Amino acid sequence: KGCHTEINTQDKKGIGPTQPKLFTVKRDCGKRGEGNECISANAKYCGQCIQAGAKCGWCTDPDFLKQGETVSTRCDELQSLKSRGCKDEMIANPRGEQKILKNKMVTNRRKGTDKLRPEDITQIQPQKISLNLRSGEPQSFTLKFKRAEDYPIDLYYLMDLSYSMKDDLENVKNLGTSLMLEMSKITSDFRIGFGSFVEKTVMPYISTTPAKLLNPCTGDQNCTSPFSYKNVLKLTSDGKKFNTLVGQQHISGNLDSPEGGFDAIMQVAVCGEQIGWRNVTRLLVFSTDAGFHFAGDGKLGGIVLPNDGKCHLENNVYTMSHYYDYPSIAHLVQKLSDNNIQTIFAVTEEFQPVYQELKNLIPKSAVGTLSANSSNVINLIIDAYNSLSSEVILENSKLPEGVSIIYTSRCKNGIISEGENGRKCSNISIGDEVTFNISVTSKGCPKQGKPETIKIKPLGFTEEVEITLNFICECECHKDGIENSDLCHFGNGTYECGACKCNDGRVGRFCECSSHEVATEDMDRTCRKDNGTDICSNNGECVCGTCECKKRENPEERYSGQYCQCDNFNCDRSGNKLCGGHGRCECRVCICDYPWTGSACDCSLDNSTCMASNKQICNGRGTCECGTCKCTDPKFQGPTCETCPTCPGVCTEHKECVQCRAFGTGEKKDTCERDCSYFNLIKVKDRNKLPQPNDASYPVMHCKERDANDCWFYYTYAVNNNTEKEVHVVDTLDCPAGPDIIPIVAGVVAGIVLIGLALLLIWKLLMIIHDRREFAKFEKEKMNAKWDTGENPIYKSAVTTVVNPKYEGK
Repeated sequence: KGCHTEINTQDKKGIGPTQPKLFTVKRDCGKRGEGNECISANAKYCGQCIQAGAKCGWCTDPDFLKQGETVSTRCDELQSLKSRGCKDEMIANPRGEQKILKNKMVTNRRKGTDKLRPEDITQIQPQKISLNLRSGEPQSFTLKFKRAEDYPIDLYYLMDLSYSMKDDLENVKNLGTSLMLEMSKITSDFRIGFGSFVEKTVMPYISTTPAKLLNPCTGDQNCTSPFSYKNVLKLTSDGKKFNTLVGQQHISGNLDSPEGGFDAIMQVAVCGEQIGWRNVTRLLVFSTDAGFHFAGDGKLGGIVLPNDGKCHLENNVYTMSHYYDYPSIAHLVQKLSDNNIQTIFAVTEEFQPVYQELKNLIPKSAVGTLSANSSNVINLIIDAYNSLSSEVILENSKLPEGVSIIYTSRCKNGIISEGENGRKCSNISIGDEVTFNISVTSKGCPKQGKPETIKIKPLGFTEEVEITLNFICECECHKDGIENSDLCHFGNGTYECGACKCNDGRVGRFCECSSHEVATEDMDRTCRKDNGTDICSNNGECVCGTCECKKRENPEERYSGQYCQCDNFNCDRSGNKLCGGHGRCECRVCICDYPWTGSACDCSLDNSTCMASNKQICNGRGTCECGTCKCTDPKFQGPTCETCPTCPGVCTEHKECVQCRAFGTGEKKDTCERDCSYFNLIKVKDRNKLPQPNDASYPVMHCKERDANDCWFYYTYAVNNNTEKEVHVVDTLDCPAGPDIIPIVAGVVAGIVLIGLALLLIWKLLMIIHDRREFAKFEKEKMNAKWDTGENPIYKSAVTTVVNPKYEGK
């Protein structure tokens, strides 16, 4: 429907996967013409104009404005300014640029080579860049990331020491040396630390009776006093020391099932000096067999102050657990991200679903199943590390107002992603190089207009790109502005970029009026045309005795003139287009482009559209008017007067004359010399010798006609470049051959014979059918006979018996 939808994301603390998003959806289904953001901005000076959009320019020509046009009409799209007469060198149109300030190459290093300090290893390039941003104009640069080999690793093991973790503590006691050995296969610079946690030391999380505070376990179990968090071992490369100190730890206990692990994670994240974090890969292994308390749960113990996210370790023990509430998940996410810590949750199978959901909220985190075997714990850590380090996710710090960033990633195997997926690449191996195209765009200028600094970094890595944003808020000609210039009515404004920028309280094109004197009867009189009643033709306002024409809903449409009596949208139209689309409208009159003319610029002076196929204007049968043929011969019509529906065809028209001149036959053979001498006749031997359309530089018509004897003759008709009519004719007729008698007679005889045989066969077939029917009839009557089968009914005896009448039997 022509609508434009714009979605902006802005984060409360910053922008990136670690931050909650705020979405602003803007849907624009504007009216026709509202696409010109330059005019819609109604800019009063050059700085406002260039902030309206990247396509906007400001004409600095002092004589650019026409009568009635406001200062804001100096701001327009570049092409529109040029079409209105502003020269290129008079258009202020500053462009953004970028400059790379630090561009150290990524490190190409193999394991076993000379050892480098962590700060000497580079995995991201460039490191520092400066961008000059023009409103609406994106500035793009490419960020390169390469995962370095043999990169140092710090791993801190944070363990739940509630009573249910007793068996797991035994497995961890020998973890140090084993893990050091396995991690040496990945890096030659590995350090490990250990911390433990239980719960806040207040009711109802633990029992506060004196006996339970000394030993929270039941029965004869010997447990240590409950505590919130202890930093047992600062990060070290001594695996044996890890085993020794962890071996001295004892189980404690609490009352409820969820633990206070979030307090411990917060302190591990923010107490970098006490933990011993370096600017290297930082891993936090969080081991527990229970759930967790989070922000708000502290109210059960009367704790209402939100967690302040600061370090409160004294003698390596968290001392403010009774004072501050548990941190929220979002708070933890922010602190883990700020300190480049990647989290591995080693939990029992029962709580896997809970921590899987937590993993989805914490970028660069992983979940593994905790088992009773120490080797399985090592495999869990190594697998989780490989999974985390194979993915790079970019995030940026909080953006200044009006600034947006678009990421496009080009990952392994040429996979390209955009949007939120453009921030990350997966399945990255050591030595693989991926790139991100980062586009930064500013909309308008910040209120202060001062340079701003933002940072982009891959989650879990300490390296980052520092970007300095310089905003282009003014034009170059602004520097040459003359304050209190005489050109602005005795110094009532600053003359800059070809126009007056009035001081407060002054109005008018040259700041010639006070804002309190704008509307007076004397001033209105000068705004009436011919002493009429309409002020500024009802198309504007009278300001300081001068008409300032009002704006239309469509910013492309303008009023102008001393009395706003002119406009650029009320000219004649052709084809539903203003000035036919071939000119511009000035003061309600079309100014036509060449070669157009007429009141609506709909009459073309170009006669190429009237050229017929024979290279004659209108086929010689009409005149060309406004690029269209007006046929003078009523028989002809069409765009070039070449169509004649009632005319015989060219071939039919010349048939009789060609026949009489070439062969001496036809209806005109007696008047041939008189009627048929208008063309030159050229005879050729066969059809292949006739001129072809592609061979001649003029149109050629091929004809095929038949004479009274049914003989065909072939010829061509053309008008050559000298306007002479030429006819090429094949000098032999193509007559059909006579009939072949023998095949005809043979065919007739064969037909008669075949017909006779067919009749005999039909008669024979009918007789067979008739006999079969008679025999069937006889058989039926025989079956129906009524006589005695013992006596022949037609038999007559040879004996005749005669009785004597006189015989009385005596």
